[in-house]
Amino acid sequence: MTGPMALGIVAILAFNLVDTFFIGLLGTAPLAAVTFTFPVTFVVTSLAMGLGAGLSASLGQALGAGRHERAARFTSDSLLFSLLLILILAGLGLASMDIVFPLLGAQPVLLPLIHDYMFIWYAACPMLIVPMVCNAAIRATGDTKTPGLVMLIAGLVNGILDPILIFGAGPFPPMGIRGAAIASACSWLMAMLVALTLLQRREQLLSWELPSLGEMLQHWRQLLHVAIPASFTSVLNPVATALLMLLLADFGTETVAAYGAASRIEAVVLIVMMALSSVLAPFISQNTGAGQYERSRHGLLLTMRFALLFQFIIFALLWWLAPWLAGLFTDSAEVSRLLQQYLQLVPLSYGLQGCFMLLGAALNGLRVSMISLLLNGLRLFGLLLPLAWLGAEIAGAEGMFTGILLANMLAGTIACLFAWHRFPWKIRHPLS
Repeated sequence: MTGPMALGIVAILAFNLVDTFFIGLLGTAPLAAVTFTFPVTFVVTSLAMGLGAGLSASLGQALGAGRHERAARFTSDSLLFSLLLILILAGLGLASMDIVFPLLGAQPVLLPLIHDYMFIWYAACPMLIVPMVCNAAIRATGDTKTPGLVMLIAGLVNGILDPILIFGAGPFPPMGIRGAAIASACSWLMAMLVALTLLQRREQLLSWELPSLGEMLQHWRQLLHVAIPASFTSVLNPVATALLMLLLADFGTETVAAYGAASRIEAVVLIVMMALSSVLAPFISQNTGAGQYERSRHGLLLTMRFALLFQFIIFALLWWLAPWLAGLFTDSAEVSRLLQQYLQLVPLSYGLQGCFMLLGAALNGLRVSMISLLLNGLRLFGLLLPLAWLGAEIAGAEGMFTGILLANMLAGTIACLFAWHRFPWKIRHPLS
């Protein structure tokens, strides 16, 4: 189940890299303009991930309990809510562009470029959110191969259309930054049509009967019970990263550059953990819905053991490859030294960090994502930032890296103890 999702996540990472690469060829101003859109687009996609988590958890429990008709009604109501919410947010976003982006620091000269990009992005973003929620529903049935394949094909479509629409080819004139947005919209449209077709024809999880208002509102409340904490959990990570960047900035551009390169490498080496987390949540929800609580607990503990072993092997590889990777990412001797130091230190904690990620996914599967939010808040603001600050005060950038290592290890240890002694936390009846 994890392999196809890992491939899909690779496709999404490549999707972003391809966009950034081709927009960068247009010049510094277009690249800077798109960079200023990242906080806004991340908030919207975090919301979609939260909605997907809410749908997947409740749907998995309902399917595990054999309540397919109720599951189809819940899926339809959840998609309707997601669409209405994103249309409202897109309208607000279009109306507030001249307010939001200057507040984010965008210079007036960049605003026309941001308008060109974000006008299309806001208009097309429902086609991004709907397939994300649909794919979460498909994963709840136990099928991770299809969502991964849909993500992969969407990434390929975007990669093919980007240079054609940005720079022009054949009947298509050069459209610059607008071409990048249109290429993304086309790939989203394809993903949406495929996902909706699969959900309707193969999974039979869409109901076209009009629900009662009371039933629909009840389903929306159940969706938001998981979706709101899960969305906030996603948003907390970039907030903490931004605060880390403020600490790093005190040590100079070289330290920031080293951390930026390390973050890109980190995203790649944690792909398997991200994929495993995405399939663990529906596994937990299906089994708890079927009353198989011990099987859910065994699945979580088994994946945690795998995380510790797998990520230790990754740490050993990174330790060996660190000098080569540091030289690959930079020509600066100081950046290379700091990057190598990071890669030979912090990845030792990736196994325990993976355990923390898995516990969060499992709690989402139980529909108690508020516990996941509280634990993630403790990790970021109770451990990571304080220990990084303390390490920086004691030993500069190297001490800060040590603080990150200790924070990951402590948070992972807490997750392992919680999983062993307290999981499952409590069970909610499917679509109760």
